[in-house]
Amino acid sequence: MTPAPPAHLAMFSIAAHGHVNPSLEVIRELVARGHRVSYAVPAPFAEKVADTGATPVVYASTLPTDDDPDAWGTELIDHVEPFLNDAVQALPQLAKAFEEDVPDLVLHDITAYPAPVLAHTWGVPSLSLWPNLVPWEGYEEEVAEPMFAELKASPRGRAYYARFEAWLAEHRVDTHPDRLIARPRRALVLIPRALQPHADRVDESVYTFVGACQGARADQGEWRRPAGAEKVVLVSLGSSFTKRPEFYRTCAEAFRTLPDWHVVLQIGRFVDPAELGELPGNVEVHSWVPQLAILRQADAFVTHAGAGGSQEGLATATPMVAVPQAVDQFGNAEVLQALGVARHLPMEDVTPERLREAVLALVGDPEVARRAAAIQADMAHEGGTLRAADLIESELSGPDRGLRRG
Repeated sequence: MTPAPPAHLAMFSIAAHGHVNPSLEVIRELVARGHRVSYAVPAPFAEKVADTGATPVVYASTLPTDDDPDAWGTELIDHVEPFLNDAVQALPQLAKAFEEDVPDLVLHDITAYPAPVLAHTWGVPSLSLWPNLVPWEGYEEEVAEPMFAELKASPRGRAYYARFEAWLAEHRVDTHPDRLIARPRRALVLIPRALQPHADRVDESVYTFVGACQGARADQGEWRRPAGAEKVVLVSLGSSFTKRPEFYRTCAEAFRTLPDWHVVLQIGRFVDPAELGELPGNVEVHSWVPQLAILRQADAFVTHAGAGGSQEGLATATPMVAVPQAVDQFGNAEVLQALGVARHLPMEDVTPERLREAVLALVGDPEVARRAAAIQADMAHEGGTLRAADLIESELSGPDRGLRRG
C-alpha cells in the first residue's frame, strides 16, 4: 500500500472514557505515520489525548461526565437531549477553533454531533470511529422505532426533534436527526465482530469491523499475581456506574472460603474502601487498576459488559460473568453468553453463592476455554489499530475527496 501523504486530521469526541479510549491507539498510530492530528475534547481528557502525540483542541462541554453519572436522569429523553444541547453550544467553539486550520479529514465518535455538521460545512469527508455495536439492516424497525415511539409522541420529544431538525437545516445538512450519527457515510467499528448482534445483517460497505485497538497499555502500569494465588478474578463495573458498595461486598464474600482464589476489586471513585468493611485476606481493593494487564493473567472477569471491558475479556480469552448496569451493556451481556464464554447474571440476582457458582462453572468448563481461544484467534486477524489506520489513510488518498491542503 502506498503511504498517504501527511495530512491534517481532526478527531472529535466527548469527556467519557468509553468514547475516548477506543480511539487513542488509532490516533497514536496516525501520528506515528506522520499525520498531524487535532483532537477536539473537553479539558479532563486533554492530557490523555496529548500523550498520543495529537494536539488537544479543548472545548467547553455541558454534558454530564463520568464524575456524575446520575445527572443523566432516568427517562429516554434525559439521555438524548443533553447531546443536542451540547452540540448546539459546542459547534461555534469548534468552528472558531478550526477556522484558520480546516482539516483534510474529520474523524469522530458517535456522540460528536458537531463533527459531521462541520465536515459538511468544510466540504471534507468524515469517518465515524464507532466504539460499540452498530445498527444492522432492520434495526430501525426492530429496535429504534419501538424504543422511541413514546418519546416522539410526547410534547418534550416533539420539541426535541423540531429543534434538532432546525439546527441541521440552519447548517444546510439535509439529514434526519436519527440518521446523522447512526447511518454515517463510512464507519470503522472498534469492536470485534463477535460482539455484534446480527453481524450477518450489517452493511459492511458502510461499517468495517477492525476489532479491538488496545495497544500495549504499558503506560497504565503493571500488576503481578500474588504468590500463592492459584486463580485470579478481576471485578470491575467500569468508570461510571460504580456506586455499588453492596455488590463489591458480595463479590468479596463469594470467595471468602476459597483461599486459592485472589480477588481484585476495582471500586471506582465513588466508593470509599472503608464502606466495604472487613474483607477477606484474599481480596485487594483499588479505585482504579491496569485492567488489561490484570486480564492477561486472570482466570475470570466479573464485568459490567461495557464495550471496552467485553472486548478486553475476549482479547485475553478470559471467561466472564456479565453484570450489566446500563445502555448497551445488557445487549453485550446477552451476546457474550450466546458466544459461550460468559454468564449473564442480572444485578438483582447477584448473591455470593450464585456469583461463586457462575465463576467456578465457567473456569472449570473446557468448552468455554475452547470457545474463548477461538474468538481470541479470530480477533487477532481483524487487523486492529494498523488496519484502522490503513483504512483512514485510504480516505485521504481517494481521487474524489477534494481534500484541502494547507
